[in-house]
Amino acid sequence: PLFNEEENLEPLYGALRSVLDLLSRNWEAIFVDDGSTDGSFRRLRGICDGDNRCLTVRLRRNFGQTAALSAGLAAARGDVVVTLDADLQNDPADIPILLDKLDEGFDLVNGWRSRRKDPLFSRRLPSLAANRLIAWMTGLQIHDSGCAMKAMRGEVARELKLYGDMHRFIPAIAAQLGARVVEVPVNHRPRAAGRSKYGIGRTFRVLLDLLTVKFLWEFSTRPGHLFGFLGLLALAVGSGITTFLVAQKVFFGAELADRPLLLLSIFLVIIGVQFVTLGLIGEMLSRVYHESQQKPIYGVREIYGADRGGRDSQ
Repeated sequence: PLFNEEENLEPLYGALRSVLDLLSRNWEAIFVDDGSTDGSFRRLRGICDGDNRCLTVRLRRNFGQTAALSAGLAAARGDVVVTLDADLQNDPADIPILLDKLDEGFDLVNGWRSRRKDPLFSRRLPSLAANRLIAWMTGLQIHDSGCAMKAMRGEVARELKLYGDMHRFIPAIAAQLGARVVEVPVNHRPRAAGRSKYGIGRTFRVLLDLLTVKFLWEFSTRPGHLFGFLGLLALAVGSGITTFLVAQKVFFGAELADRPLLLLSIFLVIIGVQFVTLGLIGEMLSRVYHESQQKPIYGVREIYGADRGGRDSQ
C-alpha cells in the first residue's frame, strides 16, 4: 500500500526485483495506490509497462492503509503473500528470511523492528505501549504488531477480513483463525524521502480498535454471552437491593420514598433487561454477519498491469 510515495517507488521496485529474481519462485508485485495526489500513479504505470510481473491497483480516493491492504490481498494470487510498506523503511532483503520461516511450517511470519529507526517520543514509545497492551489483551506475544513486513500463506491472506484500522492486528486476527504465527527480527531503515502519514494521534484509535479486536476475539460468534452476563449481573444486584428494601419495609416499617437505593435498584433492573435484550439482538446480528456476503470496504478505480490491465471496477 502507498500514498504519495512518488520518490520511493522506483528504488523500491529495484530493491524488490534484485531480491525476488534470486529466488527460485514465480512472483508478482502488487502496488496499491491509495488515492495518491502526487505523481505516484505515473511512476507506477512506468514500472508496470516495463515489467509484466507488476500490477497496480488504484483506489478511487484515500481509503486508509487497512482498505489498501485489503485491496492488495484481494488481488493477490500467490501461494504466499508478503506485505511491506512503500516508504523503503522495510527492507526487501528480509523477504527470504520470512519465506524460510514459512517453510518451517508457520502460517504467518510477522516482522519485528527490533532496532526501529523512528522518532522516540512520537513513534517508538507509543508503539511500545500499544504493543504491550495488544499482547496482554489478545494473549498473542508479539513485540511489533504494527510492522508492515509480513509473510503469510495465501489461504490465510484470503481469509482475513479487515475493517477500520485493523491492519495493526493482522497477527491477532490470523491467530484467531487458527493460523500458526511467529515473529522474526527484520531490518528497519530511516525514511529517506517523503514524509510519514502517521503521528502520535493514532494511539487513541489503536486503543479503540483494540477493544473491537478483543470483542471479536472473544465474542464475535456469541455476543449474548457478554451482554447477557452483564444483564444478568445487573438484574441480580437490582433484585437483591429490591428484596432488601422490601424486607425492611415489611419487618421494620422503613420508609422507601426517600431511599436512593430504591432508585438504584430500579435503574439496575432496567439496565439488566436492556443488556439481555441487546445480547439477543447481537446474536441475531452475528448470524446475519457470518452468513451473508460481506460488503467491500474499498472502491477500485482501475487495475493496471500487462496481464490484467484495463479492467475497471464494477
